[in-house]
Amino acid sequence: MAESTIVTGEFVRIHQTPASVGERLIALVIDYFTITVYVIAVFTLLNDLRLSGDTEFALSMFVVILPAIFYAFLCESFNHGQSFGKQVMNIRVVKLDGSTPGVSAYLLRWLLFPIDFILSGGIGLLSVLLTKHSQRLGDLAAGTMVVKERNYRKIHVSLDEFDYLTKDYRPVYPQSADLSLEQVNIITRTLEIRNKDRKRRISLLANKIKETFSIISRGETDERFLRTILRDYQYYALEEI
Repeated sequence: MAESTIVTGEFVRIHQTPASVGERLIALVIDYFTITVYVIAVFTLLNDLRLSGDTEFALSMFVVILPAIFYAFLCESFNHGQSFGKQVMNIRVVKLDGSTPGVSAYLLRWLLFPIDFILSGGIGLLSVLLTKHSQRLGDLAAGTMVVKERNYRKIHVSLDEFDYLTKDYRPVYPQSADLSLEQVNIITRTLEIRNKDRKRRISLLANKIKETFSIISRGETDERFLRTILRDYQYYALEEI
């Protein structure tokens, strides 16, 4: 499966590989197995409780049937683009520009799923095989794609930083190459804090990064240390593109 690199208007570089048909189908099988086990287990429990007819019907509707129907939409909306099956297979739903889809995008994918795989005789599978970013009809309508999580790198680089990194930049802390995307996001969000607790949180995070990656700082302030870590991470990430 071909990898793709996207540079958006906000100078965000996205390095991502579309998930294969096999990975998506296995994730789907895992999801259906999970739903089946859940439905059987809860129905068995409700039957053992010997509730009245109206109570059992209400609970069946709100605790079993609706969660099963909305499973994919709810999981992707509240778990950053991943159902249980996608999480097992290390794949994720993202926007074409690499950003996180909104609720409307997840809803559109969910609404079009029956057309993709049930009502149309599997036209969604054909669409995945033929489209550039391996998109089913729901993805095409929602502007999303499913990517391999381990190959997904999102690097926020301002214009000044991008120029800076192309002029014989040499990383200060090689350990920054081992940062995960989530750790990078935490550092970025911490540096963006604008309240009275900012200095303390920056200090705590800097100490945590140093401890986790066995880094000995070079005497700079905690904020400068974190910004250097981010620049080094961007350098290594750009080297992979």
